[in-house]
Amino acid sequence: MKGSSPLRLALALCTITTAVNLQAPLYDALAARDGLGVGATSVAFACYVVGIMPVLLALNGLPERVGRRPLILAALCLCLVATSLTLLAPGLITLGIARFLMGLGTALTSAVAPAYMFELFQNRDKRVAANWVTASTSLGFGLGAAVTSLFVLYVPSLTPPSFWLYLGVASLALLLVIGLADDAPRRSRAAMLRLPAYPAGALPFGLAILLAWATVGLVIAILPSTLARHGLAAWSGFATFGICSCGVLFQPWARRLSPHASTQLGVIILPLAYTLIAWGALNGVLAAVLIGTLAASSACYGFVYLGGLSGVLAVAGERQSSASAGFFLLAYAGFSLPVVITGALIDSVGHAIALPLFGGALLVGALVVSWLLRTASALSAEAQL
Repeated sequence: MKGSSPLRLALALCTITTAVNLQAPLYDALAARDGLGVGATSVAFACYVVGIMPVLLALNGLPERVGRRPLILAALCLCLVATSLTLLAPGLITLGIARFLMGLGTALTSAVAPAYMFELFQNRDKRVAANWVTASTSLGFGLGAAVTSLFVLYVPSLTPPSFWLYLGVASLALLLVIGLADDAPRRSRAAMLRLPAYPAGALPFGLAILLAWATVGLVIAILPSTLARHGLAAWSGFATFGICSCGVLFQPWARRLSPHASTQLGVIILPLAYTLIAWGALNGVLAAVLIGTLAASSACYGFVYLGGLSGVLAVAGERQSSASAGFFLLAYAGFSLPVVITGALIDSVGHAIALPLFGGALLVGALVVSWLLRTASALSAEAQL
């Protein structure tokens, strides 16, 4: 069974991230059931980040104290509980609680997954281990939403069979992870608090991922309500799959570019792709939405994600853990705050005004970040002369 260990961990990682957006196509229906608007939906969506932040900021040393396998098991259990809650008591309040639990689980996973996969590959190649982690998690973030959409298209329901299917797969993943080896040494006095940091040259990469993941958050949390105006809400899961999972197709290209060039390309693509998404959603053109999410994913989980993280690690020196934490802190800030603000705007002024306002802010941000990246790249080139 030892040779299958990486595959078993990859299944667990995919299963954990699949839970995160399993309910995404139902956001508008859950809000309508509770008599609430898009603003309330976006707050429930943002509870995911509330779960992530404590682990990201204050529990970075947990893997060194308890090991890696217990954290993967804990993440799977949290996802099982969260999905069960949305099955037993569908509603926005339950969704908020569930997403908080999923945030905890995702944060625990991200803290250990790359190093654990590397260990299970018996230290063969860090790049192979990293590829397995990024591929399995990227697939999972979109898979749950797509499967739910498939069921909802045929039989509309607030508790579709995809929830029961997920519980079965997650239970299997839990059993498979129990048997995984975990030989990492424990240090009972390992420091738990490792504050985020921004070494010189790191901030433009962090701002780029903030813009990218703000776009992802809007597609997941707000797009269903926009599509619902044209009777297309059930298709929103495929948009989520497109923007979350298709970026893995562009990662090999991103690896061939320098961090600055990769991130710059992603920042250029982002406002163009969003314009297509917003136009398609406002006018009920599903093909435009799906093509736009594919293009946006190339930036969000391809060029900006890999280029930005590589760029941060390149300038971090000995502060790689804290610099990575700083990168993801801005990423999750983008994933939540702009989405909540846009949701409130939609309740106040409507989709036709709020979505272009988000697009305008995205364009301004992209221009600023593009200038910062060019400046940082020029300074880096001068330093090497």
